Amino acid sequence: MVRASNSASTAAGSSSRDLILDAARDLITSRGYDGMAVSDLCAQSGLPPSSVYYHFGNKLGVLAALLERTFEEFHALFPNPASFGERDPVARLEAWFTAVCNALDRRPDYLRLLLAVSVGPHKDSETVRVTVRRIRDHAHASWVEALTPIFAPDGDADGQAFIAQLAVLGRAMTDGLSVANSFDGATYSSHVAPFVSLIRGLAEQHSHEV
Repeated sequence: MVRASNSASTAAGSSSRDLILDAARDLITSRGYDGMAVSDLCAQSGLPPSSVYYHFGNKLGVLAALLERTFEEFHALFPNPASFGERDPVARLEAWFTAVCNALDRRPDYLRLLLAVSVGPHKDSETVRVTVRRIRDHAHASWVEALTPIFAPDGDADGQAFIAQLAVLGRAMTDGLSVANSFDGATYSSHVAPFVSLIRGLAEQHSHEV
């Protein structure tokens, strides 16, 4: 009986923690971190302030935990470029980027959250900076992995430098599309074809230069 009681208590604690994080995600993406108060978290989650302080210590602790959960969800949501390795390099990039954009169309709140977190003094918190950096580095590494077979299959330095620039461009594009999605309703998927056309043109130019 004691074991069952402990199990129920753990499940309840996990549930209340997730309820608070879900409420924080909705509030931050709609109001920003500075516009979210503990009282708002309580009203949105239906839980008392004691639950917030018990699980997270303070409001910044809520943000840090939300970012950590977002990072884990990013891993589960986005495919690895290597999973499309059977195709030729440009088709591989297109298949990967299509899958990423489809995932973002299903869950646009991911990038909106990161953009909302990027504004305000809380972004300089060590915990927040480290987690956001891990998310950004993961995205950058995926872009590099997808672009390398196209522009630097043999690992040449010039090609790798060009890939690093394109990876930054790719991240910046998806960041910007999160704003377009919020204001204009633009989907991520609708921009796959023009971006792939750009990459294909650059690849042809690169092959001529080589």
